[in-house]
Amino acid sequence: MLRRKIREEIIESLKRNYPHVEPSSFEIEKPKRPEFGDLSTNIALVHQNILKAKARDIAEILANDLRSKTELFTKVEVAGPGFINFWINSDLYRNNLKEIITKRDHYGRCDLGQGKKVLVEFVSANPTGPLHIGHGRGAAYGDALARLLKFAGFEVVKEYYINDRGTQMEILGASVLYRAKELRGEKIVFPEDYYQGDYIYDIAREALKLYPDLLEKEEKEALEICKELAIKTILEDIKRDLEIFRVHYDSWYSERELYRKGLVEEVIEVLKQKGYIYEEDGALWFKSSAFGDEKDRVVRKSSGEWTYFASDIAYHYEKFLLRGFDFGVNLWGADHHGYVPRLKGALSALEINPERLRILLIQMVNLIEGGQLKSMSTRRAEYVELKELVRDVGVDAVRFIFLSRSQDAPLDFDVDLVKKQSAENPVYYVQYAHARISSVWEKAKTIGLSPEDLLKSNLSLLQEEESLEILRKLAEFSDIIELSALQLAPYRIVYYLLELAGLFHEYYNKFKIVSSDKELTLARLALAEGCRIVIKNGLELLGVESPERM
Repeated sequence: MLRRKIREEIIESLKRNYPHVEPSSFEIEKPKRPEFGDLSTNIALVHQNILKAKARDIAEILANDLRSKTELFTKVEVAGPGFINFWINSDLYRNNLKEIITKRDHYGRCDLGQGKKVLVEFVSANPTGPLHIGHGRGAAYGDALARLLKFAGFEVVKEYYINDRGTQMEILGASVLYRAKELRGEKIVFPEDYYQGDYIYDIAREALKLYPDLLEKEEKEALEICKELAIKTILEDIKRDLEIFRVHYDSWYSERELYRKGLVEEVIEVLKQKGYIYEEDGALWFKSSAFGDEKDRVVRKSSGEWTYFASDIAYHYEKFLLRGFDFGVNLWGADHHGYVPRLKGALSALEINPERLRILLIQMVNLIEGGQLKSMSTRRAEYVELKELVRDVGVDAVRFIFLSRSQDAPLDFDVDLVKKQSAENPVYYVQYAHARISSVWEKAKTIGLSPEDLLKSNLSLLQEEESLEILRKLAEFSDIIELSALQLAPYRIVYYLLELAGLFHEYYNKFKIVSSDKELTLARLALAEGCRIVIKNGLELLGVESPERM
């Protein structure tokens, strides 16, 4: 991890020259223009007020000290008001390539998490209908994030929280019963706010098949049968779609389980003892306004029914205090924005640091086909199901595109674009780089070379600027892993892979990798293999395959 090593050297230099100062946070970044070096730091600018000295003077002192680290730097310069620019010794990049080839699938792993326990809860769509493409974006993001955190040294549990009780479940059961009556010839005025997709008819047919006397039963019993069958059927469909989408959960947690264990009553009693629950108009309220929410929130209605908020408080109470997770990540739909302050307030009231919970809001997916934007309406079942999109363009394309932007930005998914086998199609572009390297190996094997020969290669032959640029990019992978894990941002890996694939394609088109010069061939094969390993590792974190032929 080159950047970490350089950071440590910079901090040591500051301590050597200013032993009385505790180092503050500073940046190490790649300059926008290559003539300013490989990396640059603002450490002198950050510490000028603390040291009561001009930033440029501080920078000159540190730069002069760091110039002695010739194993790291070939040149160190001060620029502008006090930036320090570094030119890295190319041998470090070449040694890093050897490390990639040695570590292979493990290259890029780190111990950032130090074994801390993390619960990543994502998708968690109510079992009221099939998964649509919006759920799919959350599924891809949550799964990639869990893979990334595990790669970075965290102990990760992936969980789907099933909202299988409450008003929506009652409406679901009623929707099925109404359709069953309709199928038996009754004239029904179907309420607009009930679930109207064709899948409701399918469940109603199954209900009538399993319970021929369904409509002769008491309405309460018939509704219960329809509700339970609907939950079971839809949940099975959700699980099947997610498995196909390469999303495998460690835990499926039922909301009903909270009530079976008595956790809702338990946590509300805890909050009551702490003075955060009060009764008004026959309902129980949580003082969420005391924690920055716009108003207090009901946890139990005057009818005696518990709210979703009460369940969520109990779920997170158990997550942190009873199950012992160090921190949690929740991926929610963007429409849950207003829900964040009240839940964070409940954690604070329970004396759980709200910073232990990170909530990522997943923005909408706009599906574009034939240049036209498709409209969406969940309640009226006017949406594109995840399984339809996967059937149309494949799992790899869907996952890669869903992960190509930050979760807090809307995403345009151009169906026609991802069907193209060209550089315009980003997932094809990256996978093709991997396939190209595999084809290079087929050629290399015909002249008796194998991956086992690579560690004997003379990497000092990689002198061209294009080779050095790829070596520098490969060395960034470990830093990208750390940064992506810290920022909960798997989309950074997509950006990185596109850049690396671009550099390799340019290199492949300009230089002959397998030639009559065996020494040079081995060096270039090592460079190509480094790219292949890193691309494969990056795609694996995204849940995307690395084909050998395309």
